[in-house]
Amino acid sequence: MKLFQLSLLTFCLFIATAQSQAFYENYDWDKTPNYNAQNYTNDDLVAVKEKITTEFLFTKDSKFVEFYLEHKVYYLNSDEAIEDYNKIYLPYDSDSELLINKARVINPSGKIIDLDDSKILTATDDETQRVYKYFAFEGIEKGSFIEYMYVVKQNPDYKGKRISFQDEFKKNNIEFDLYAPSNLIFKFKSYNGLKDVKKDTIITTKNHWSFKLTELKKLDQESQALYSAERQFIIYAIDANTADKSKDITSYGSVAQNVYNFYHSELPKKTQNALKRFINELKIDENAKLDTKIRTVENFIKATIFSAEFSSDKLSDLDTILNEKIASESGLVKLYIALFNALHIKHEMVFTCSRKFMQFDKDFEANIFLQDIIIYFPKSKKYLAPNENDSRYGFPPGFTTDTYGLFVKRVKVGDFVSAVGKIKRIKPVDASYSADNMIINVNFDNDDISTTNISLSRSMSGYYGMFVHPFIDLVKPEDKKELLEGFAKNLNESVTIIKTKIENDKSELFGIKPIVFHIDFTSDAFVEKAGKKYLFKVGELIGSQMELYQEKERVLPLENEFQRTYERTINITIPEGYTFANLDEINLDNSYEKDGKILLSFKSFYELNGNILKITANEYYKINRISVEIYEDYRRVINSAADFNKISLVLVKD
Repeated sequence: MKLFQLSLLTFCLFIATAQSQAFYENYDWDKTPNYNAQNYTNDDLVAVKEKITTEFLFTKDSKFVEFYLEHKVYYLNSDEAIEDYNKIYLPYDSDSELLINKARVINPSGKIIDLDDSKILTATDDETQRVYKYFAFEGIEKGSFIEYMYVVKQNPDYKGKRISFQDEFKKNNIEFDLYAPSNLIFKFKSYNGLKDVKKDTIITTKNHWSFKLTELKKLDQESQALYSAERQFIIYAIDANTADKSKDITSYGSVAQNVYNFYHSELPKKTQNALKRFINELKIDENAKLDTKIRTVENFIKATIFSAEFSSDKLSDLDTILNEKIASESGLVKLYIALFNALHIKHEMVFTCSRKFMQFDKDFEANIFLQDIIIYFPKSKKYLAPNENDSRYGFPPGFTTDTYGLFVKRVKVGDFVSAVGKIKRIKPVDASYSADNMIINVNFDNDDISTTNISLSRSMSGYYGMFVHPFIDLVKPEDKKELLEGFAKNLNESVTIIKTKIENDKSELFGIKPIVFHIDFTSDAFVEKAGKKYLFKVGELIGSQMELYQEKERVLPLENEFQRTYERTINITIPEGYTFANLDEINLDNSYEKDGKILLSFKSFYELNGNILKITANEYYKINRISVEIYEDYRRVINSAADFNKISLVLVKD
């Protein structure tokens, strides 16, 4: 982001002497490669060599640039590996220059096939119109090596960059190097057990940091693991300039001030008037509660302002946005900020990154962590995601919660207005606010016990309701009918729908009341006759459930998007003259407790009152991150729901 980049003027202070020759100018691959396939014949894919080098320097014409080099060799020993790596895309765009690009194939017999320029192709993405360059390999057989190398000259990226090294295949001979002028100091941090980057103490003409690994173990994907966040990677950022003795160059304090100035700039009279007209369209009651005001603003913007996938100065200009009803991501944030300021709603901007990408590191300042913007309201302690149309106030994208973020707060001292940044935790939404609840009433047909008459009420709130509730006004009647019937048919396709109804089916009620789906239906799929007995598949009434199998030891922690609750109540009217013979099978109780609090739980039990059997099956998950140490506890709770789903009650005559 431009806001977070140091100006060229500032960087001109960094250099005191002319730069030495760039590293890449003296680097090349071996003219006669000698890679031994016998070391890898049991593997489908191996990285035989991976070298990544980045160098920051001033060119002869005093431009500060970055030269990025990649040199990689892969052994491909399966059709799938060949399919995956017969194209290698290059980091090319309009602001960069591809200085070196070459590739070759070494087949099993040792023959070298060099790719000429005709095999370095250009493609254009149909949606974004972005231009790509890529190597198109030919002549690859099983047991071949592919080798490629490129150097890109580009605008420097030094305020926080991540490079991932670990993958789903093993790697050998991994090297990383970063070169910079002797007065520029970079900071580095390795994650998930990767070797630390060390400073070279021999080279004196420039600064050099590096690490080397002879081998890096593969990391397999696992269910519900956030693979990107768990891979081994490094992050680096510029830290100091010894030429002018400046420190903490990559400072969140500077970021806070920059973003505040950008998003809270003083509005011209023309823009203020346009904003007032927009506010009049909102029809907000001055005496309305805070939550009501915020929801009104959000619902109106997300219904009337088109969010563009690309950015430009025009699309972040408030006059253009208010007039043409189209905005970039930064433009939308500007609009929200301007409206909340005009309505005197206190708020703070929060910069964070999705847990799917990586955990926000509160101890290492780097702009790579500042990828997503949400807005925090201190009075309600809730968040709003301005750039996520599928999200609503109080329920920001789940993966941007339960982590840390940079909170940017307005401060005023006399007439001086500024901003401060503070790293704080973004608390997850409590499990009780995201509930999927079911009340099921069951009556057996008087003439045929094999037929059940079922009344299902399913209410959804929070993250569970958010997939449909905010948009329910836009759903066509025939699609509503299909949605409702789907809740019953997901239990069993052979049901016969009697009637349906939606309660609280107004989009503005999201976050206030749950949306409730009522479906009455009959079915003969839940009862089987077995001689004089009947098997009632009561567990199937809650729908199929996830079941976790573990054939090998768990390696990665499991991470859920949001905390959640399920409550199910099944009321069964027992036919006259019959009883259930095996009610104790209903009783299941598995949980995980820490510090006296139950954090994971599945508990089912029953109450018998005359001919009414009431079954309760409640389940909740009050933590998102499941460490390897408690994975078996989590698996036991998850599988309890699957066990309940398999319960059949035996109905016998008295």
